[in-house]
Amino acid sequence: MASFSGKVAIVTGASSGIGRAIAERLAEDGAIVVVGFGSSSDKAQQVVTGIQAKGGKAVAVQADLRLVPEARRLVADTVKQFGRLDILINNAGIYIPKSLMDTTEEDFDQIMALNAKGPYFAMQEAAKLMKDGGRIVNISTDATHMNFPDATAHLGSKAALEQYTKGLAQELASRTITVNTVSPGFTDTGRVTEPLRQLGVERSPFKRLGSVKDIADVVAFMVSEESRWLTGQNIHAGGGIVM
Repeated sequence: MASFSGKVAIVTGASSGIGRAIAERLAEDGAIVVVGFGSSSDKAQQVVTGIQAKGGKAVAVQADLRLVPEARRLVADTVKQFGRLDILINNAGIYIPKSLMDTTEEDFDQIMALNAKGPYFAMQEAAKLMKDGGRIVNISTDATHMNFPDATAHLGSKAALEQYTKGLAQELASRTITVNTVSPGFTDTGRVTEPLRQLGVERSPFKRLGSVKDIADVVAFMVSEESRWLTGQNIHAGGGIVM
């Protein structure tokens, strides 16, 4: 088990699902965790309460990451409150299942703002303030490497995030800050439809869906000291769906 004692981590979209599991895992390993959320205040506070009940340290911070000033504020306020930032997990995102033909301009703008623009400017602010040797992980999806219908705008936004990873990994290497992508496959977040559940089970060599813990464990490794020689990578955490 990695030790993040004394380190400060931001996890966006951490009020539920994969983000929650990541926040809880990092706190379990000793990090002070900023539980970022957009609108689910009660759920975010439940995550904080649960972490604190186990002896961990966490605070919930609201930020509308679709807005550049809010993305920057989340990072800047974390450093102001705790004096440092060591880990940034860009997990917050939105999925609107629509074909290209049915996607409205409003749909497109929402998807790109939260999935691509927000993380970009959060990373920009983090690059200014993060400690040398820090870790940035962007959460994408295995679907960018699959034949997946009714998700054109979503896949475009996540593909952009994957490219940000490669570019920033080059820019921050001199400070030994690693930047990587973790791409979950079909994961049981409690919101998977039955057709997608069946598809995920069929496609994985393990014949099951991933759990949020599966993803959180991979992310915990990617932000640990042991991952220091990995940067600019896209780690496919999908049970072998993408090889």
